[in-house]
Amino acid sequence: NTVYRVSRYDISDTAIFIGKIAKGADPVSGFVRSAMTESLQSNLSTYSAGTPQANVTIPVLVKELNQLLIGPSIYDAARFQDVAFRPETKRLLAQKLHGLPLAHLNKPLLEDAYPNDLVRNSAAGWIVKDGAIASTGAGRGVIYTAKDYTRYRLTLTMRHVSGNPDHQACFLIFCARPQPGEIPLDVLGGIQFQPPNDGHWDYRPAVNGRGGAEFTTVNKTRFDPHQWSRVEMLVDAGKGTARMAVAQPIGSKSVEVVRFHDPAAGRTGPIALQMHNAGLFDEYRDISIETDPTDEDLVTTR
Repeated sequence: NTVYRVSRYDISDTAIFIGKIAKGADPVSGFVRSAMTESLQSNLSTYSAGTPQANVTIPVLVKELNQLLIGPSIYDAARFQDVAFRPETKRLLAQKLHGLPLAHLNKPLLEDAYPNDLVRNSAAGWIVKDGAIASTGAGRGVIYTAKDYTRYRLTLTMRHVSGNPDHQACFLIFCARPQPGEIPLDVLGGIQFQPPNDGHWDYRPAVNGRGGAEFTTVNKTRFDPHQWSRVEMLVDAGKGTARMAVAQPIGSKSVEVVRFHDPAAGRTGPIALQMHNAGLFDEYRDISIETDPTDEDLVTTR
């Protein structure tokens, strides 16, 4: 689950946050600045709050913060003496954590040090509620399958409950599974779909945008995202293709909504449910994955 990394969406005011690190006025900020690369430290030394993007780019800062989180532990009694810890942070401090799990401690330590600047993520980003996998609004992150998939039919029922700030419920295919000890790509660098309508995003690091010709809207639907929808995805990583159909209400004939085609994007990997940002509450249930389907068409559209 990527709640243990920092994303740009976790920073409430980038100018204020960068300014604190640049000044290093408090012990934690001074430590964080000293842990950055020489290049970023140099840019921080000449940082001007009036031009927050001039010499400190958020992607670079976020990348280096995430490198810091994987260890060693950032905790030092003197460094954090003026920081008020949450009970869960105190509990983690009492444990002997090693390797990648150090991010499970370092992330809440950083959040507690900047309570007004970083979203406080709970370790429980997802729960089971009334038979559905439900996001808790904890913060940006994903939950993904234990297995990798290449060619498959994914079916699931889902709905968007609420959000503040708001965003559609979404899931990801063609994801990159992080290796042991490796910081995951933001939302696993996957291709995102936002049922029940044709919203989407391409999270590949070289792209990270809404996408272009690789996405084709088949039918411009206006389904209600707050109602339960039955979704069918037909995916082939070898070809870099995906087709999505949606039925609303449940039990009705589905409509093909959007297609994706980019051979360069096809990747055998996990399938993920995504919580786009803190404050989102979505639900997913009745999830099934048929590998190597013999029927190469969207069966719910018939």
